[in-house]
Amino acid sequence: MGMQPHIQLDGSLAIKKAIVVGDPARVDIVKSVLENPKDITYNREFKSAIGTFKGQKILVLSTGIGAPSMAIALEELKAIGVEKVIRAGSCGAMDRSFKVGEIMVVTGAVRDEGLTEKYVPKFFPAIPSSELLIRAIKQTKIPVKSGIARSHDGFYMDNNMEVEDFWSHKQVLGADMETSTLYVVGGLRGLQTLSILNNIVPYMESLAFGVNELVSGETQMKIGELQSIKLALAVLTEDE
Repeated sequence: MGMQPHIQLDGSLAIKKAIVVGDPARVDIVKSVLENPKDITYNREFKSAIGTFKGQKILVLSTGIGAPSMAIALEELKAIGVEKVIRAGSCGAMDRSFKVGEIMVVTGAVRDEGLTEKYVPKFFPAIPSSELLIRAIKQTKIPVKSGIARSHDGFYMDNNMEVEDFWSHKQVLGADMETSTLYVVGGLRGLQTLSILNNIVPYMESLAFGVNELVSGETQMKIGELQSIKLALAVLTEDE
């Protein structure tokens, strides 16, 4: 449980539960919901803070974009004693029924990224902790959709629209870049994991529009962002 090289945290924190976010700026949004929040470190894309929620200690850590940095975060969180990790992230819709600002609880992920195959073959499932999934779905305070996500490696390949059209016809609800890694690497390392995603891009619309609107504070997207964080905290602390 010594000092981890990337997240720059060690086991002296004695924290079992963590929320991970992509954007380092989202750490501050999580802090706004926590009691007695305190910044810890900021190294590369990994910004961290601690606080309490319902009397329980919670770590929040940003992971940047994509599978490799998510895997690094998970490996190092495991090394310092974390046991439960929930991603409060963003996604794009792959179904017309999934509206901007709605929340998706991910029941499983298409492993359309290159990293997790370095751990296990593609036929190994990317699935969450059943305990955390059930908690998120059965609660009634925050409306959610549940479904499959496609996790991928990039936005700007020439055939992206063709690939997205293919998966949208396979009952995939949303797309992100980290959930499959969270589920595969987390599962292999014995972590309980769940991904909760805020939709920021309408079906078949511009990614740039969604990301820019989230950054600038478009109301419905920001509401969804906060709701995803509140749900993650509720799920993490339900058992105590």
